[in-house]
Amino acid sequence: MNYDIKTESTPAETGCVVLAGRTYEVIRNWAPLPDSIPPARISTIAVDSAGRLYVLRRGGNPPVVVFSPTGEYLASFGDGLVFDAHGISIDAADRVFVVDRDAHQVICFSRQREVLFTLGDRHQPHWGAPFNHPTDVAVAPDGEIYVADGYGNGRVHTFTSAGVPRLSFGSIGHGAGQFMTPHALLIDGQDRVVVVDRENNRVQLFDRNGGWLGQYDGLCRPMDLLEREDGVLLVTDIVPSVSAYATDSVRLGRSRPSLNGAHGIAGDRAGNIYLAEIDPNAITRLRPS
Repeated sequence: MNYDIKTESTPAETGCVVLAGRTYEVIRNWAPLPDSIPPARISTIAVDSAGRLYVLRRGGNPPVVVFSPTGEYLASFGDGLVFDAHGISIDAADRVFVVDRDAHQVICFSRQREVLFTLGDRHQPHWGAPFNHPTDVAVAPDGEIYVADGYGNGRVHTFTSAGVPRLSFGSIGHGAGQFMTPHALLIDGQDRVVVVDRENNRVQLFDRNGGWLGQYDGLCRPMDLLEREDGVLLVTDIVPSVSAYATDSVRLGRSRPSLNGAHGIAGDRAGNIYLAEIDPNAITRLRPS
């Protein structure tokens, strides 16, 4: 790992938005990379228990770059291990899960940045079975692992905490419980599996066994989602906008904090929200004010 500390940064641009009863200061170009890190496209982001931000990057090494809660560059890892970085998630034990989309694999890193295990057969896509161009991963509080198998299969696969396949649900289509591109997912505070169904312009809700519960409509190619600590669901889309939904699917607000449709969204325990933007690459921070 590289532990060089960033000492300089480009000036940030600031603005203001309101989302579901909260006002946020918008800080664009937050936490730029030091010159020692080669450029690559930002894919998405995740936050660990200490508030450190993990930025997943495509098309270059290192694939994972870590920043402090104040935006200082801390570390990088995963060189040569990730073929096509797409999704990232951090579980309660601060293990880092990276979805290697076109290698058809999920890689789990320890807190020490070492590979613990992988899911899927590397560079071997499987029709109907894990994986066929997966997009995202989420870990439930009990350790079960959920993977959105997005670009090929249009399914969600679940695994036990030991990585043993448990069940799969979904198929390609436009009906309830079907997907065109399951692009991101999470397990919410009501123990529901919440899935961004990007090309169907919606978010779908399931129980932990894949039973369909409902959906959130009125989105334009949604990308990623985050649950705030108050249960409000924030969804990014390509408009670009971030929409806020109550647990009963009522829209509570909408804003435009990013210049481009944010491909990733994450939040920390202090209430800060981070957006991963592509073309141009940037991290945008929303700070409660």
